[in-house]
Amino acid sequence: MFKKLSLTGLLLVALLGPIILIKFLQISSLIAMGKAMEASGMPPAPVATYVAAEQEWEETLVAVGSLQAVQGVNLAAELGGTVVEIAVENGARVAKDDLLVRLDTSVEQAQLAAAEANLKLATLQLDRSKSLLAQNTISQSEFDAADATAKAAAAEVANISAQLAKKTLRAPFAGRVGIRTVNLGQTLAAGASVIPLQALDPIYIDFSLPQQQLATLAAGQALRVKIDGFDTAFTGLVTAINPEVDPVTRNVRVQGTLANAEELLRPGMFAEVTVVRPTVRKVLAVPVTAIVYAPFGDSVYVVEEKDGKTIARQQFVRLGGARGDFVAIADGITAGARVVSAGAFKLMNNAAVIIDDTMQPEVSLAPKPRNS
Repeated sequence: MFKKLSLTGLLLVALLGPIILIKFLQISSLIAMGKAMEASGMPPAPVATYVAAEQEWEETLVAVGSLQAVQGVNLAAELGGTVVEIAVENGARVAKDDLLVRLDTSVEQAQLAAAEANLKLATLQLDRSKSLLAQNTISQSEFDAADATAKAAAAEVANISAQLAKKTLRAPFAGRVGIRTVNLGQTLAAGASVIPLQALDPIYIDFSLPQQQLATLAAGQALRVKIDGFDTAFTGLVTAINPEVDPVTRNVRVQGTLANAEELLRPGMFAEVTVVRPTVRKVLAVPVTAIVYAPFGDSVYVVEEKDGKTIARQQFVRLGGARGDFVAIADGITAGARVVSAGAFKLMNNAAVIIDDTMQPEVSLAPKPRNS
């Protein structure tokens, strides 16, 4: 039994011995290399720096919204008929009461002529009845019958005239028409869609905010609206706040108004809305490039002089909000601290650095993308 254990031990030593020796040599080599690097010193890393300073940031509320026309409708035929005239081109601007589409009214025109003739006759008979009643030639009941006949004839004329008007589609407000859905000679049913009409200047922006922010909202507050496809933001004002909060989402609906003289904005567009409150807050800010993000905590490298060397000391910080190219520092450093703003990713704590502020990227609270 003892011999078997001895043989097993010798076999293990023979197998593991070389591996242990190789690892020992590797570790010894790394230790020796580290000591040599420590003795000689790592070359200083070039970095750019930024002096943390207080900034005044606007108090804002951010939401997403959708553009809506101040006046917008899809015009439809109130009565059925055949299209005999299209008086507007697709996409044209129209004024209020401009003729858009006319349906065939030949039958109604004939009916109107007959009704007007009946009205004329009934009016003459009523005038005669007035004279005869004054002379006591006819009774009051006969006069009343003539009066009723004249009124019925006038009502018939008004009825046919209203039908004629409903077969003539006019713009209910000034705006821009869209693409019509009818053609000449087409027979329409009552209620059939004809052409859309939108008033585009000004235009509404509708969005929602949580009820917690309702106390900070007020009509007249400034708006900035960013829309994909446009480099610049559009400005406007909050014009209406819904008097009720949605009981399901607990959000309140808000409406703003934007000038749109060039009609660049169209109903249905998606937008990012920023409500600018009248107050500002002071924050300690550094460029976002100065922050080293990590699961165990965010940090910056503070540049200091130590033993005649310029070093970067790692300092953990607590972050506030972000604005443009900057991020607010809630705790960890004070105003005036010089932090590494470019090259921080390659540093270790207390690493030697060389300051080269020409590497500093341009930073702004309202950055704009450059055209490529």
